[in-house]
Amino acid sequence: MDATEKEIVGQEIAGAKGRSYLRRRKVRILLARVATYLALLASSLVMMVPLVWLLSSSFKDSGRIFLFPPQWIPNPWRFENYPKVLEQIPFIRFFWNTMLVTGVSMTGQIISASLVAFGFARLRFPGREILFLVLLSTIMIPYQVTLIPTFILFRQLGWLDTYAPLTIPYWLGGGAFYIFLLRQFYLRLPLDLDDAARIDGASTLGIYWHIVLPQSKPALGVVAVFSFMVHWNDFFNPLIYLNTTEKYTLALGINLFRGYQVTQWNLLMAASVMVSLPCIVLYALAQRYFIQGIVFTGLKG
Repeated sequence: MDATEKEIVGQEIAGAKGRSYLRRRKVRILLARVATYLALLASSLVMMVPLVWLLSSSFKDSGRIFLFPPQWIPNPWRFENYPKVLEQIPFIRFFWNTMLVTGVSMTGQIISASLVAFGFARLRFPGREILFLVLLSTIMIPYQVTLIPTFILFRQLGWLDTYAPLTIPYWLGGGAFYIFLLRQFYLRLPLDLDDAARIDGASTLGIYWHIVLPQSKPALGVVAVFSFMVHWNDFFNPLIYLNTTEKYTLALGINLFRGYQVTQWNLLMAASVMVSLPCIVLYALAQRYFIQGIVFTGLKG
C-alpha cells in the first residue's frame, strides 16, 4: 500500500469516526431534550394537582371532598353547585364590586408607575439615584408595619367602609416594584429617540406618551397582569376596610360560605373556581406580552 492509498484509508477512517461522533452527539442531545421535557411534564402535573382537586371538588357533595384516598372523579356529579352559588350569595354584585376596585386600582398603578419610572429612567435631576435607592428600600418594609398608621389615616379621612382605601393609594406612585420593573425596561430604549423627538418640538410628556409608552407594551402588560391578580384576589384589605356586605369583593364574599359550625365546602370550591376563571383567561390572552416583558426587563441596550 503506497502513501496515497494510506492517506485515502486514513481519511475514510477519520470520516467514519467523525460520523460516529456526530451520531452519538445527536443521541445525547435527543436524550437530554427528552429528559428535560419529561421533567417539565412531571412538574406541570404536580403543579396541576391542586387545581384539578379544586375543580373536582366543586362538583361533589360536601361530605365527599375530604375522602382519602381522594375521589378525583365525582360520583355523583353535582352540577347544581354552581347555580347554588349564585342563589346563596349576591355573586353578581360582588363580581361588579371586584371589577370596579380592580379596574380603578390597576389603571392607577399603570399610569402612576409608568410616569415615575419615566422620570427615573429618562430625566436627569440632582439626587435621582439616591431617591431611587430610597424608593427601592421601601420594598423591604413589611406591610404589617404600616398597617395601623395607614388604617388610622384612612379613618381620619373618613374612608372606612368605602372603596377609597382600595383604589386611591394606587394612583400615588403605583408601587416600588412596578416602578423598578418599568424603569429597567425604559433604560433599554435608546435616548436618541428622546433627542429626535425634542428636535421635532415634543415636550417631556409628549415623549412619554408618543415615544416611550408605545414601545413599552410588553412591560406594561406584565404590570397589568400582576396588578390585576393582586387586586382581584386581595382578601386582606377588603377585610380591614369594608364593613357592609353589599360592598364586598369576591375574595371576601365567598368567605360567607364558611360558617361558625358548618362550612359548605362544595359551594366554596365552586365559587373559588368561578373567581379564578378571570385570572386564567387574562393570563391566556396576555401571555405573549407577559413573556416578552419578563425577557426584556432588566436588559439595557
